[in-house]
Amino acid sequence: MTLAYNPGIRGIVLGGHGLFTWGDTSYECYINSLEVIEMASNYIEEREGKTGPVFGGQKIESLSKAKRLDQAAAIAPILRGLCSSHQRMIGHFTDDERVLQFINSHDLGRLAPLGTSCPDHFLRTKIQPLVLLIGASGDLSNTEKVQAELTPAFEQYRKEYAEYYESCKRDTSPAMRDPNPVVILYPGVGMFTFAKNKQTARVASEFYINAINVMRGAEAITEYTALPRQEAFDIEYWLLEEAKLQRMPKEKPLSRKVALVTGAGGGIGQAIAEKLAKAGANVVLTDISLERLQEADKNFGKDVSIYSLCDVANMDSVQNAYKAACLAFGGVDIIVHSAGLAISKPLTETEEKDWDILQNVLVKGQFYMAKEGVKILRNQGLGGDLIHIASKNGLVAGKNNVGYGTAKAAQQHMTRLLAAELGPEKIRVNTVNPDGVVIGSKIWEGGWAEGRAKAYGITVEELPAFYAKRNLMNEIILPSDIANAVFALTAILDKTTGNMINVDGGMATAFAR
Repeated sequence: MTLAYNPGIRGIVLGGHGLFTWGDTSYECYINSLEVIEMASNYIEEREGKTGPVFGGQKIESLSKAKRLDQAAAIAPILRGLCSSHQRMIGHFTDDERVLQFINSHDLGRLAPLGTSCPDHFLRTKIQPLVLLIGASGDLSNTEKVQAELTPAFEQYRKEYAEYYESCKRDTSPAMRDPNPVVILYPGVGMFTFAKNKQTARVASEFYINAINVMRGAEAITEYTALPRQEAFDIEYWLLEEAKLQRMPKEKPLSRKVALVTGAGGGIGQAIAEKLAKAGANVVLTDISLERLQEADKNFGKDVSIYSLCDVANMDSVQNAYKAACLAFGGVDIIVHSAGLAISKPLTETEEKDWDILQNVLVKGQFYMAKEGVKILRNQGLGGDLIHIASKNGLVAGKNNVGYGTAKAAQQHMTRLLAAELGPEKIRVNTVNPDGVVIGSKIWEGGWAEGRAKAYGITVEELPAFYAKRNLMNEIILPSDIANAVFALTAILDKTTGNMINVDGGMATAFAR
């Protein structure tokens, strides 16, 4: 009918669906689309502000950028834990100016519950967001109090989602899906999104920003209208959509998990990070060298990794690394302390500075990483893994090794102590003991190789073959072998804690039992 009365028409706008244009060629159709979009954009821009301030004007002020990030990092693990009641989720945070304008406005309470008006937006962001009704500048250090305050809001959201499902379902509808929110708005701070992986969470964030833009444009003209609930349900639970979901590839063993690895700028740490990422985990690479981190990060794809400078012997530096993990992914599940160095000297030549740096990096660093990491694991309530890369030298008494061997023994016993303390919370603590990782290990680039060669009366060039010949299997141990042990502890041996795995080709003197 429209075409009959308007033979020159070039397009149609369908409410709740979008713009359809046509032309004699695909290029002409494309140009028509751009022209109509430009006309609509100009019209909306001219209208904005003429009927009143955008979104009713500002109701609250945003925190400063630094304080926003502090609050976001502090609350992200709590939100992640609450969003993971059905299945574990990965998070994303943004304090984009468009988001802040919306969440700080007078109209937030009216517009947010309406949900989105576009099927593409809705499928990514769910029926509606959850708005946090806690003060932006509130004290989040008492996590139990914060959790107690937030839990009822999540319970109410799940209840309302179940009611939405029950009221709209049809005889052929698939079973109800995860009732937790995807989009969480924190006035004064920013927006969190949670999904099965980083890419999906990030895209959900981008789609909700587009939904905000739609609301802004609609409110500038008349009044925003959301997608009807029944229509939204029929899209969300469309049988073809369900079939698509069922055909998705099986998730990898460490999907939905976040691993933070110290010493990941090369050697054993980098091999561990790469192994965990291939198994589906998001990884946070930390190291004391920015150059090594940047080079290592090139081995990971988009939405897989981030890197953060970290001196494990400095608590502020450790806290900043965990903050980066929380802002990027919502929290952390696996903590691998692989940062290390080695000094091989006889007792009388071992200086106090040698002793101190070994204790600081290997022992204090492990303590700092565990102390701060466990705070996040507890806030999430999802359990977790602490894995410490120690050494055969913590079990075997060898000469010219008093500083390094003592530090490694301390790492091993700290593992047992933490396992005993944290086991009831499903936080598992284990040790991997490498030996003779000559090829690809950073510690062999310094004086350690010369020291060990001197202790054994051989040359540095002879070390790889020497270490291979002295183990029962006559094998050269590589960084990838250590990474395999870490993978086993995180993805397979899920009821193992307080244990140690020797990756040394079989050293009878280092048998733990």
